[in-house]
Amino acid sequence: MQAEEIGLKQIGIVGLGLMGGSLALALKKSGSECRFLGLDHNPKHCQEALDLGLVDEIVDSLDALSHCDIIVLTIPVDGIIAVAQQLKPANPNTTVIDFGSTKAKISASIPTTTRHFFVTAHPMTGTEKFGPTAALPDLYKGKVVVLCDIEKSGKVQQETAKALFQRLGMKMVFMGAEEHDRHAAFISHMPHALSFALANAVMRQEDPESIVALAGGGFKDMSRIAKSSPSMWEDIFRQNKTNLIDAIEAFEKELKMCRNMVENEEWKALNGWMQEANSLHDIL
Repeated sequence: MQAEEIGLKQIGIVGLGLMGGSLALALKKSGSECRFLGLDHNPKHCQEALDLGLVDEIVDSLDALSHCDIIVLTIPVDGIIAVAQQLKPANPNTTVIDFGSTKAKISASIPTTTRHFFVTAHPMTGTEKFGPTAALPDLYKGKVVVLCDIEKSGKVQQETAKALFQRLGMKMVFMGAEEHDRHAAFISHMPHALSFALANAVMRQEDPESIVALAGGGFKDMSRIAKSSPSMWEDIFRQNKTNLIDAIEAFEKELKMCRNMVENEEWKALNGWMQEANSLHDIL
């Protein structure tokens, strides 16, 4: 199945925030003639999604989405597990794609009777904003999407998911769910923990407003994602606890090295340590 084959289809979106709304905008922009059905527990988000033209219709149950060609789950990871255990597609060719930031527990939690319907994916994109008003038409373009445990998905579902991500202009990477979670702990989950810690370190000082008044681009870049949804990231940290702790410990080891070199005035060693860090950008 080629990307062009995603034509007149019904797409159900569970979760009408940044990721779900941006998906609808991107597909509309690409010229794909889809009808979008939305489901969200937040009435305000439902109304905003309708007003913004992100969806054509709001439904009130998973059963109302069971006939869709594609169902995309763009809700917090604990919610994905709950929905995956309840969802029973009525269409044998339905493809259910979850956009969760963790993959191993989600993949393992899907019932064996419906596992072939599911494609577990993680689009490596996002912003610190949330809700339907945060949706962006180009959020996915040129970004990486990781498809995990793809061999557990049905053939039709595999091809449908690939066609969808091609339509979005994404670069596909394939790996196991557990491997994904180890990697994501370092490049996504631990950096969020550091950003929250940085923000709290400043806020706990005597005069945080005066400190922030001096903030330049570096501080703003590092603290930006501390504005992310605490509820969403609590779920992610819980699901990827062991890998996150490993990543934090690796960071703490490097930070302790930095502190010791500064404390002992080992400036040459510190310079070499920073040059090692510069080399990261040779592989980015």
